[in-house]
Amino acid sequence: MSWKIVNAIGYQLVWLTSVARAGHGDPYSGPLAAIAFAVFVLAFGGQRRSDLQLVPLVLAIGFLADGAWIALHLLDYGAPWPSASFTPAWMLGIWLAFGMTLNHSFAFLKGRHALAALLGAVGGPLAYWSAARGFGAVHFIAPPPVVFTCLCLAWIALAPLLMLLADRMHVRRQQMAAP
Repeated sequence: MSWKIVNAIGYQLVWLTSVARAGHGDPYSGPLAAIAFAVFVLAFGGQRRSDLQLVPLVLAIGFLADGAWIALHLLDYGAPWPSASFTPAWMLGIWLAFGMTLNHSFAFLKGRHALAALLGAVGGPLAYWSAARGFGAVHFIAPPPVVFTCLCLAWIALAPLLMLLADRMHVRRQQMAAP
C-alpha cells in the first residue's frame, strides 16, 4: 500500500476517533490518537524536519481558527477541555494530524492554490458538519447558512496558506541540505 494512502487513512482514523469520542464527552482519546499518528509519520514519512517545522504553525493556526468560531459564537465543541473559551484539545489533535498530511497525502496540492482553496471550501465545512450531525462533537450556535459561509471563506484562505507553508518548509529543508 502506498505511503500516501496509509497517511490519508491514518488521518481519517484520528479524525474519526477525535469526533466520536468528543461527542461522548471524552477529550483525551483524540489527542492521544493524534500524537500516535504524528510519531508514526515522523518515524516513517521521510520528511521529519519539514513536518516538525510545520507542527507549531499548524497548531497556532488551528488554535486561532477554531478559537475564532467560539469567540464569534458560531460554534461550540463537545468535550471542551481544558476550557469552553478556547479551542479544545481534541480539535488541536485533529489539527496536528492534519499537519502531518501536508507533506504526504496532501502534497499534491503544493503550488495548486486554486485547487487547495476549492477542496478547503468543500472539505473544511463538510468536516465540521459531519462532526456536528454524525457525532455531536460540534454544535452550531449561529444559523447554519452563517456558519457554513464563514467556514467556507476561512477554508478558502486556510487550505492554500497551509500548503504554502508546507511547501516553504520543504524548500527551505532542501536548501539547507544543499552543499
